Amino acid sequence: MSNLAYDNQIDGGTHDVAAMQSLRPIPRISIQAFCETEGVAHPIERAGEDRRMAKAHLKVHMGGIPTAIEFYQSAPTPNLILLESRAEPKELLELLGQLSEHCDPTTKVVVIGHYNDVGLYRELIRCGISEYVIAPVSMADIVSVIATIFIDPDAEPIGRSIAFVGAKGGVGSSTMAHNVAWAVSALFKSEVMVADLDLAFGTANINFDQDPAQGIAEAVFSPERIDEVYLDRLLARCAENLSLLAAPSTLDRVYDFDAEAFAQIIDIAQRSTPVLVLDVPHVWSGWSKNTLAKADEIVITATPELANLRNTKNLVDMLKKLRPNDPAPKLILNQAGVPKRPEISVQDFAEPLGITPMAVVPFEPVLFGNAANNGRMLGEMDAKSPIVAAINEMAHVLTGRSELKAKKKAGLGNILGALRRGKK
Repeated sequence: MSNLAYDNQIDGGTHDVAAMQSLRPIPRISIQAFCETEGVAHPIERAGEDRRMAKAHLKVHMGGIPTAIEFYQSAPTPNLILLESRAEPKELLELLGQLSEHCDPTTKVVVIGHYNDVGLYRELIRCGISEYVIAPVSMADIVSVIATIFIDPDAEPIGRSIAFVGAKGGVGSSTMAHNVAWAVSALFKSEVMVADLDLAFGTANINFDQDPAQGIAEAVFSPERIDEVYLDRLLARCAENLSLLAAPSTLDRVYDFDAEAFAQIIDIAQRSTPVLVLDVPHVWSGWSKNTLAKADEIVITATPELANLRNTKNLVDMLKKLRPNDPAPKLILNQAGVPKRPEISVQDFAEPLGITPMAVVPFEPVLFGNAANNGRMLGEMDAKSPIVAAINEMAHVLTGRSELKAKKKAGLGNILGALRRGKK
């Protein structure tokens, strides 16, 4: 029998984050829930706020099956009805029989009950109920059961999106994004697509030594034409397993977009490639916020300076609100050790963020400058460099092939005081 409930003694929030990582986005469906207890209504409401449910429309009512019966006497039924009931098995079956008189035949029904009864489960399935889940339930349980019903298990897997963004301009976020993408494609022989979202000043075409006639601008300005075939025509081939959706990097027009401007492109790209690297410019707009909120993984690149720390802290706090069921962003500290430049230590930078840096990349102007000027990746210039080894390790972490090793946190020093003084 299917029982998706977690143990009451387990921290539901922590387990929700872990359990949600493997779940795919729910399609555009309508869902209505009828609950008898806050213990069930709350995780359903939380599920509706998760980024994986962004396309679904969810409404939660209190009152259970009797309320649903009354409601659907004068309203059409949605794609899915979630019903909580504390009724005993016999009464539950009778109530569901009454509800069926008002349900469209295509409507799916999930019952959240309080009786662990194999006979009841079998009878419910025989009567056409899609699933019976035993309370208590977590947010991950809700999304998982919806995915089981509405996502075809034989469908092609959706690629993983990794969004890179800089805490400030010029911190090397694009360089990190491009080199990690190249490392993933070279190390794992996996198809990778890089999408340069900085249409005005993007550098991916230069870094990969490409000059494509078309790119992401054609896609974003012609959304009605976007499908996998059209997107494939816009790609520039950078390496055996690496493709680029290049930015025009011109100022011929103004690039003002609405919040969903890149959503369709990203959705189609994720169906076309196992790994999608999003090079997000250092701007804060509706579309950049939306892109970061929906990405599977976020990487913030910063340099060890106070303004970078402030901006990183703001990004981390905002993303935590936008993505409460996802892990914290990954952090790269770049350009560490610039001669004669006062810097914040790694420990003092990480402490107020609560994040261990995924990598600390030293300042190496010769290696980075030669790579940029020759349109080559760092691994092509010096495969034995410790920086290349760090980028390869990042590729392993971001594709789930290894875990980020936690390090003991150090004291704050004077950083918090400096931040407070800056706000006065």
